[in-house]
Amino acid sequence: MGFVLPEDSNIEGDVLVRPQDFHTALNGDKVIVAVYKENKQTNKKEGRIEKILERKQLEFVGNIQVSEKFAFFIADGQKQIPDIYVPLENIGNAANGDKVIVRLLKWDSERKPLGKVIAVLSPEDVNDAAMKGLIMENGFPIQFDKPIIDAANALPEKLDKNEIKKRKDFRKTLTFTIDPNDSKDFDDAISYKELEGSRFEIGVHIADVSYYVRPGSILDKEAYNRATSVYLPDRVNPMLPEHISNMLCSLRPNEDKFTFSAVFIIDTAGKVYSTWIGRTAIHSDRRFTYDEVQEILYKDKKDTYKKQLTVLNTISQSLRKQRFDRGAINFSSQEVRFVLDEKARPVGVVLNESNESHQLIEELMLLANKAVAEYVAAIKVNDQPIPFPYRIHDQPDSTKLESFAALVKKLGYPFNMSNPDTIAESINGALEACKGKPEEMMIQQLGIRTMAKAAYSPENIGHYGLGFKDYCHFTSPIRRYPDVMVHRVLEECLRGNKPVDEEMGIKCKHCSERERAALETERASNKYKQVE
Repeated sequence: MGFVLPEDSNIEGDVLVRPQDFHTALNGDKVIVAVYKENKQTNKKEGRIEKILERKQLEFVGNIQVSEKFAFFIADGQKQIPDIYVPLENIGNAANGDKVIVRLLKWDSERKPLGKVIAVLSPEDVNDAAMKGLIMENGFPIQFDKPIIDAANALPEKLDKNEIKKRKDFRKTLTFTIDPNDSKDFDDAISYKELEGSRFEIGVHIADVSYYVRPGSILDKEAYNRATSVYLPDRVNPMLPEHISNMLCSLRPNEDKFTFSAVFIIDTAGKVYSTWIGRTAIHSDRRFTYDEVQEILYKDKKDTYKKQLTVLNTISQSLRKQRFDRGAINFSSQEVRFVLDEKARPVGVVLNESNESHQLIEELMLLANKAVAEYVAAIKVNDQPIPFPYRIHDQPDSTKLESFAALVKKLGYPFNMSNPDTIAESINGALEACKGKPEEMMIQQLGIRTMAKAAYSPENIGHYGLGFKDYCHFTSPIRRYPDVMVHRVLEECLRGNKPVDEEMGIKCKHCSERERAALETERASNKYKQVE
């Protein structure tokens, strides 16, 4: 038995589909269903699948059985998937009984589906097969096809001199990156320049992916389909080929790079005097890790750039205070990371908490995201805002909020639900007061569950959790497709155009769905590591 969840909000309830009416649908596919039976009193419906619009999963892990004239693939642990017919010319180097990954090529009738072996897995690498299986189950390809790799490799590595002339040149301005120890895709950098009157020019420079990945290109279509990179304990499944994400666009030290930037004249109190947004060229002078910066700021570690980092930290902490004063919710982030051996098996667990070095980057990224969203939100076409992928976060569900407030009060913490401001103050107050107490984790988790899910949408309802009226994702185009969309709309606006993308809503919905699928993959991989 299966169920179809209608996208049309005018249709109430699910549609029951019996196995004989599945057509060739698999779990998670987007389909057209014809309702042939409906009970008006109970609102129960039955239907049959008429057409497959979009496959959730095209790649599967399993075993290949090779005979003299053909081969069949049997998927691991997925009874719904029939054996896949694989012609001998499609088995590659696979031998009978091998563990392989097969891509579904065609299945548009009741006949056996047609497939192709795209990888042979090592029999001893159970972890690798499990991780790849989780990625594929959630609809993400585990590798890039050769035409996509070729398109990425064909992109020029040297910066075009004529293009540099069109941009604001920051290559002689002090610039550096701050990232985790194991990062390879550096998609943001910070520039620093002292001005008169205790003011500073602080630039937030973001990898200019949209310069290399053009609309409608094979690279663009692949990036859109994936919509996000997926981060697992032992690997990254990237949105873009590594030649782009780790080489061309990565803001590596001592290399000239094209960037899209938001540059602020600001003081240490966090007061912004002016904002400039545009395309730039930069040269990163140094690559910092978060651990290094934390030691420089708070453990008296000597460094050439200690003064600059201290000023940036002061600015970021001022911005952070302003944000919470405006009603942002302060959920402290604690990341669980596995320590892995050479075979990617967990041998320990490390808890990484957000500290001042993380907050330094976080607040500057938030400032840039907000500035870009405010700039675009002010542009109108026939008194209507232009289509744009805002990052939105609705207010909490009132029923969930009341339950959370009741629990918090029972634990002895005050909670005032008079208005949105007092609600935010009460949530932050409880989160701060419970730190270090037995109930801290419970209040944190229940508070998060009370919140609505953030998403991408052309309908700008603001971001409740951050306390921003206008907000978007601008700062991570290497790993998030909505950021690429933001860059493209922004570039058109800066040119004086007013782009109207009629499919913006569809694109936002797709990116939100892919984001949720990535989160589900990450959760499943963490659970796997916990019991491995």
